[in-house]
Amino acid sequence: MDAEASELRARLAAAVHALNHGGGHHHDPSARLAANQWLLALQRSPQAWGVATSLLAAPPPGHPPPPADLLFFAAQMLRRKIQCPPAAAGGCPTPQEVAHLLDALLLAAGRFCLGPPRLLTQISLALAAMALRAEGGVDGLFARMRHLPDPAVMELLTVLPEEVVQDQSGDTGVDAAARCRFTRELMAHAPAVLEFLLAQSENTAAAADGVPLHERNRRILRCLLSWVRVGCFSEMPAAALAAHPLLTFAFNSLQVSFSFDVAVEVMTELVSHHQDLPQAFLSKMPYIREALLLPALANRSEKTIAGLVCLMCEVGQAAPALVAEGSVQALALADALLRCSLAHFILDSDAQTEKRNAVQEIFSPVFSSLLDALLFRAQIDTDEHGTDGELCIPDGLAQFRMNLEELLVDICLLLGAPAYINKLFSGGWGLASQSIPWKEVEVRMYALSMVYKSFGDVIGSYSKLLASSQSNIKPLLLFCASGILKSISSNACSLALRKLCEDGSSFMNEPQNLEILFWINEGMDAGNLRIEDEEEIISAITHALCSVLDKELRKSSLARLLCSSYTAVEKLIDIDRDQSLRQNPAAYTEALNLAVHGLYRMGALFGHLATSITSSLIDDDTVLVLLGIFWPLLERLSRSSHMENVSLSAAACRSLSSAIHSCGQHFQILLPKVLECLSTNFLLFQRHDCFLRTAASVIEEFGHKEEYVALCVRTFEALSSAASISTLNSSYTCDQEPDLVEAYANFTSTFIRCCPKEAIVASGSLLELSFQKAAICSTAMHRGAALAAMSYMSCFLDVSLAAALESREHPSDGSPGVVLAQILARCGEGLMSNVLYALLGVSALSRVHKSATILQQLAAVCSLCERTTWKAIISWDSLCRWLQSAVKSMPSEYLRQGEAEMIVPLWLNVLHDAASDYLHSRTGDNVRNNHAYMQGKGGRTLKRIVRDFAESHRNAPMPCPS
Repeated sequence: MDAEASELRARLAAAVHALNHGGGHHHDPSARLAANQWLLALQRSPQAWGVATSLLAAPPPGHPPPPADLLFFAAQMLRRKIQCPPAAAGGCPTPQEVAHLLDALLLAAGRFCLGPPRLLTQISLALAAMALRAEGGVDGLFARMRHLPDPAVMELLTVLPEEVVQDQSGDTGVDAAARCRFTRELMAHAPAVLEFLLAQSENTAAAADGVPLHERNRRILRCLLSWVRVGCFSEMPAAALAAHPLLTFAFNSLQVSFSFDVAVEVMTELVSHHQDLPQAFLSKMPYIREALLLPALANRSEKTIAGLVCLMCEVGQAAPALVAEGSVQALALADALLRCSLAHFILDSDAQTEKRNAVQEIFSPVFSSLLDALLFRAQIDTDEHGTDGELCIPDGLAQFRMNLEELLVDICLLLGAPAYINKLFSGGWGLASQSIPWKEVEVRMYALSMVYKSFGDVIGSYSKLLASSQSNIKPLLLFCASGILKSISSNACSLALRKLCEDGSSFMNEPQNLEILFWINEGMDAGNLRIEDEEEIISAITHALCSVLDKELRKSSLARLLCSSYTAVEKLIDIDRDQSLRQNPAAYTEALNLAVHGLYRMGALFGHLATSITSSLIDDDTVLVLLGIFWPLLERLSRSSHMENVSLSAAACRSLSSAIHSCGQHFQILLPKVLECLSTNFLLFQRHDCFLRTAASVIEEFGHKEEYVALCVRTFEALSSAASISTLNSSYTCDQEPDLVEAYANFTSTFIRCCPKEAIVASGSLLELSFQKAAICSTAMHRGAALAAMSYMSCFLDVSLAAALESREHPSDGSPGVVLAQILARCGEGLMSNVLYALLGVSALSRVHKSATILQQLAAVCSLCERTTWKAIISWDSLCRWLQSAVKSMPSEYLRQGEAEMIVPLWLNVLHDAASDYLHSRTGDNVRNNHAYMQGKGGRTLKRIVRDFAESHRNAPMPCPS
């Protein structure tokens, strides 16, 4: 070996060691990154063929063999180079080199036939990839395979069929014709492969080839599984297949724990591929039940139970008609484990009713036994209790219970509802001499509720039909009312109630129906339902009440509905007058939880009112009555100490936003108080971003009115003065408070988009500060925070361009266009620098679109101002300086050699064309299409080069720009 090859081999060994073992406590992570980059470059080079082949060859006498991880990397590198197109693999090897490589791989397969297993697999995969790419490659490989040891042959035969299906991990360099040719050549050798596997299965000599007997049998099954998946038995008659010795071998392997899982896979694949095999399998079912399943159940062997379940499910799904005939073997299968596929087949059978009923009667004892087994398995097997006093249900058991729904419904339908209910209540718990088994009671109530839930789903699905008759309404409402009280069925029955109220609204005026609805509403006062279900229920009741024809009854009913939620909030406020309640944490937490639920219900009521108010179903008098109840309560709550609680403040803000959007103009007189409450509470509790989000909703609703300019600016000043906002001056801080960043960016975007010109002029310094913070936040690692900041910058630039287009001929110092242009002139360099930094690292690709849009908008502003008297403020030269400065300030290690000199002229040229696209999209009829600028050639080219920059710098670290 020459000196250059030795040096390359040594460097390769050092790089692999650094990559695999360089993560110690005192190790620099950059060494692993550098090693990875060097190894990727080596893999693409022509030298990789030689160095990898030499590593797999036998070492010279007196030299130690290479370490296992280095050998594995060499084999893996060869496999990847074979699979890659020639251009990506560093060139195409010559025929002589291909022959040498094949010889080397075959020799390596022989050398490492006894391990390490991962290494032998990689070598075999490389040989299979070569055979796939060469005409006659399979025949040639089989011709030379006879000289290999049996373990190497077994592994090679295992991986060869895997090439029949296109490799999803990247081996896409082979066309369909070549893969079809490979498949034909491979299947021609299937009989010989089966002979080889049969001979191996009959060889019972322990470790005859250096491999322990149990391990050899497992490898035989793995190899057989690969060939079954490509159809090795497809030409064999059904009778011959059922009697084939390899099937007997696989079936016998079910009884050996070491090979059980692979044997199950083989049998499952055979049953799914060959329609005649389920009959043969059924004949063995009594033995499987007695010899395998029952002992596994007794020993709680989950691996064996799960494997047999999988296999028996496949039989049931492959031939449900065969199982449903009711033979002794079929009953043995059903008694062992029954699945929904069989229940569905019996219930949906096209057979005559009399015959179907007879079949159901035959299987009733089986389903009854199955129900007993399921109830026993679904019992809670722990005595642990949560803080609420409820039993803790392990995650696995909870998931098992959820999976039972369809099966329990089928059992109920097969047994009949009376028999099903009698079965659940046949525990004999009423005997005074017996203690009540509460766990058994709980699981039986669960089974009843689960069926109840499914019937609730049915009512929701067919509500339009069911609600078409007035006589159905009351019993259906009562069904929903009782189902809502059960945690399992509450969601289904809540949805069913909403659909009933929507589809049967004309029948809800009946006093008895209204009273049922109020009874349902009062049942939520305990706070036991999920907030989502309570909102669904309130929306349903509100919809029904809005359809009441009598105006006074409608008004009083809606007020009654609102007041039920009012009480829970009022009780919490009253705690401030009785501090002793604060000393009881449990009581205070309960009061807090009930108030949160009440606020969300209020929000749901107002949210649903929006449509009715718009369509004039609700008059102004009713709206004012509801606001007269709602706002004084919310104002009192907002001035209480309870707003410190995050959940309570979020619920209060949610209900306020819903009321504002619904009541619109009726809220105007309250606007100063509303914004004052929001500002004050945010300054008190600066991590509660809900106040910022609600303030943005108020600005969006009323900010366009000139009479509120001063009020909006004061709110902007107050919110921006918070210490939590002032500290958003680094990407690290932004990552610590991503919700706050998103909320503030949303507020500033709403402010600049919705407020009049006078508000923009009056808040110039605030806008400049917020724009600087947004530029910094765009480099945050948190995706949501970064994108929200970029959205604000894009909105700012869009408004700037609109103002410039509107007043470019007659600019004045006090115009919003001039104010925004001056802000951009001072912040442009920081904006450009931060956008470039945002395009570095693994998070960059998610920011490509917004980065390209911001750059295009900035270029459009500079290009437009270049042609006006605003040139003295901002011009195309400004953009050139910003880009040059941003590129120059980047550390050299983040850019490739010569990239800095290339970026500036290339990007400026593309930015010029993209700016023209954007300006064209903002003039004439093009304004109607908000995204026309992205459809121009300049915009598309800009996005492409920005994406290319991000992709080529994905491995760059994410520094914080100075």
